[in-house]
Amino acid sequence: MHSIHLIKPYFTQRRNLIFIGIVCLMIVDVLQLFIPRVVKWAVDDLTAGQVDMAGLGRYAAMIVGIAAAMTVLRFFWRRLLIGTSRVVEEGLRNRLFSHIQTLSAPFFDQRSTGDLMAHATNDINNVRMAVGMGMVALTDAMFLGSAAIGFMAYIDLRLTIAALLPMPVIVVVTRVVGRKMHRLYTRVQATFSDMTEMVRESFAGIRTVKAYNREQTELARMQDVSNAYITENLKLVRITGSFFPLMVFFTNLSLTIVVFYGGRLAIFERITAGDFVAFISYLNMLMWPMMAMGWLTNLIQRGSASLDRINSILSTEPEIRDAADARPLSRVRGEIGFEQVNFSYPQASAPAVENIELKVPAGDTLGIIGPQGSGKTTLLYLLTRRYDVSVGGIRIDGHDIRTLKLGDLRGQIAHVPQEPYLFSGTIAENITFGRSVDHDRLVEAARRASLYETICEFPKGFETPVGEKGVVLSGGQKQRIVLARALLRDAPVLLLDDPIGQVDTRTAADIISVIRELAREKTVIIASHRIPAVSFADRIIVLDSGRITESGTHGELMEHNGYYARAELLQRYE
Repeated sequence: MHSIHLIKPYFTQRRNLIFIGIVCLMIVDVLQLFIPRVVKWAVDDLTAGQVDMAGLGRYAAMIVGIAAAMTVLRFFWRRLLIGTSRVVEEGLRNRLFSHIQTLSAPFFDQRSTGDLMAHATNDINNVRMAVGMGMVALTDAMFLGSAAIGFMAYIDLRLTIAALLPMPVIVVVTRVVGRKMHRLYTRVQATFSDMTEMVRESFAGIRTVKAYNREQTELARMQDVSNAYITENLKLVRITGSFFPLMVFFTNLSLTIVVFYGGRLAIFERITAGDFVAFISYLNMLMWPMMAMGWLTNLIQRGSASLDRINSILSTEPEIRDAADARPLSRVRGEIGFEQVNFSYPQASAPAVENIELKVPAGDTLGIIGPQGSGKTTLLYLLTRRYDVSVGGIRIDGHDIRTLKLGDLRGQIAHVPQEPYLFSGTIAENITFGRSVDHDRLVEAARRASLYETICEFPKGFETPVGEKGVVLSGGQKQRIVLARALLRDAPVLLLDDPIGQVDTRTAADIISVIRELAREKTVIIASHRIPAVSFADRIIVLDSGRITESGTHGELMEHNGYYARAELLQRYE
């Protein structure tokens, strides 16, 4: 378990509570061991005819008293030991979630959401079980097992040695099976991640599935993934399914030896009838520690495999992070410069942008036009350091953005993405995005995004739930909510990725009017394939295959009669 360091701090922090819990558990085990002694005394007295009803009542009261004490102590050890596992679960899940949020875009390009969900649910649960019930099973296997053997030896040492003859076989089997379990649990968890992602993807796209009448196709995909998961589990069951019966077999083999050999000792009165009954009771108690060894192996291997999977994510360093000497950044003027910028996506055959040399004065508006795949969105990603440039550099107010604190840099930029994303909450919650703002500011942001009148048409206004990913809203409404979110932030730099791509002509005109007003007070960069979105910009560049092929104002580009002029002519008559 090379990933055990992930949970060590929780044991250190709660070591006193864990110690108390284990002591309570051990006391319960000791009290449990005294019950067969009481039974022995009662049987011996009955055999000798030396006990009356009052005596039997005393023995019964002793057993009830021991059971009552065990009940109270069981509450405390469960509260402390199982409670510790819940603390580990909470801390590990929060740490995993927090770390995933720090990881860079390339990580999420390669990992599926379903895989991450499986880590945060099933893997965390396996670790919790290994910690909580693992401590219980380990304590019982060691303490209760040793104590039971001690009481058995006290009755008769030779009978104890005979009863323990199958034990070495159990140790060898546990060691061999444990390694196989670890490998198989790792593969089971991997297939569970695949299944989780397939289900998530299918349900998220359920409207598309229904629109194309592909329910049976999705069901077939689900059956394939589910069968793979079942296949891996059956491979595991072949191991665990033989392991536990073997444990029971060797335990019953010990019982057979005791009945045969111990019965002879009782017949020849080398041990009393009470000793014989007590010895069998102790042997039955020993069955649980022996089975606990198997259960513990199961829990540890499952938890270890899951902990290794979690560690693989927690040990992943974000590709984009603050430099060791990163400088803080206060409010900027908004001057932006691209200096011979080149960038290629991983495994891409050609650069996404190439030799971009560009300066945007503070307070100016830059328009970016070009066909799909020309690199418009990539330039915006590079400016916010969603990805880092491969060659060259980007400056804001003369500072290389890679030398600045990442949080400070992004705090100066409001970004309206091409694909608006809404969370399952109300309209107000999606606009404020966790910020505490007064209602007047909220209304003003909605008005500037040409959204306020639309919101007023909903029965609940700003408190209208938007559903998963804004399912109850149109594409244009979602686009304007995201625009209002950016306007509410009031950052000195505003990036707009196709801001009118999903709205009608009238709403587009309203949004463009808002952007033109913002252009007087912010540095605005607009990427779009629609000419009206950028025609008013101080400077417009045309991208083609990641290179700047045209640059100038609207009038200059129209005179140039290149891509821009042709696009304007085509869109004019659409």
